[in-house]
Amino acid sequence: MSEYEYVLKTTKGRARLAILSFYFIQGLGFASWASRIPDIKTSLSMSEAALGTVLFAPALGQLAAMPVSGTWIAKYGSIRMLAIAMVLYCFVLVTLGLATSSIMLFVSLFFFGLCSNFLNIAVNTQGLRMEEIYGRPIMSSFHGGWSFACALSSVFALSIAPFRIEPYIHFIIIAIVMLGLMVFRLKDLIPDPPKKNTEQKETIFKKPELLLVQLGLIGFFGMCSEGAMFDWSGVYFKEVVHAPEMITVMGFTIVMTFMAIGRFLTDKLSVRIGKKRVLQLGGILIFTGLMISVLFPYLIPSAIGFMIVGFGISSIVPTIYSIAGRNTKGSPSIALTIVSSVSFFGFLLGPPIIGYIAELTNLRYSYAVVSMFGLSITLLVSLIRSLKHVR
Repeated sequence: MSEYEYVLKTTKGRARLAILSFYFIQGLGFASWASRIPDIKTSLSMSEAALGTVLFAPALGQLAAMPVSGTWIAKYGSIRMLAIAMVLYCFVLVTLGLATSSIMLFVSLFFFGLCSNFLNIAVNTQGLRMEEIYGRPIMSSFHGGWSFACALSSVFALSIAPFRIEPYIHFIIIAIVMLGLMVFRLKDLIPDPPKKNTEQKETIFKKPELLLVQLGLIGFFGMCSEGAMFDWSGVYFKEVVHAPEMITVMGFTIVMTFMAIGRFLTDKLSVRIGKKRVLQLGGILIFTGLMISVLFPYLIPSAIGFMIVGFGISSIVPTIYSIAGRNTKGSPSIALTIVSSVSFFGFLLGPPIIGYIAELTNLRYSYAVVSMFGLSITLLVSLIRSLKHVR
């Protein structure tokens, strides 16, 4: 046993908790922004189409980082890149609350997405290494930490709503918590493995493995659905369901809560029925939940529909990341970057499309379109033969 392998075996308990903590930290930051979208939309007097355009920015930032994020993380190490990106992410989060125009918000969101991509690839690289050490599916439980943080953050936003705290103050509080957790847990992450000469030369600018592209297409529809729920659930509850002002964030809270519950269950479900069936089931649940909320746009039916959607989207991203990282011939960080590059077009196109459709019709029609993404996931998974043999 090498010295590196010995370190992994003796510290894997602390390392698993540390990795889970970083998923949690990233979820806190994202949900803090998402939970205040209705407030920021109102304060900047933006229409649905204007908000849809602004919501291009995070995905553009993600895409701008993708050509280099996987390569840099493979070259400089996931821990170093994770620490740098986290500090910048917290700083940019605060600037979102300070934006006084849609242009300023767009620029801040671009850098928010850019930092988020580095965080995403780095922390998932850590998660895949830990899954290899355990030798069984645990990836979804890590993503469950992200979703749990989102749910907790949205509950916090709900609790402070009566006090009408400005978004920038809210974001400063969250940023301090995030940085404190990072400093406390950074030392327990999995040390990066010794570099190989071949790995240093890896790049995403080559013909990708077919399975990775196929997984990216599944992720595309999954992330379109996620983006619809993350960015528009609060607006949907406010403008379609006509929920009382103090509980408009309830839609986002419901999705995040049941998404977290679903992710903590997905690993065991993957062992029992297989990852292919997990993905197929997720697509069906997305379609079912969204159609309930579209056909019955009232508080209780929409809440039930959002619960079902939360369960549906919970399994898509962690499952395709786990398949990508464990079934690639190259570096996990490069594989994740390829899958993310295709998938994140869903985040790029989903929220703006919803805004434009809503501007022409209303949000109910937008969510009806998004429900078709769920069926697309189930169909794609059924047609991809190579998924029969994934592990």
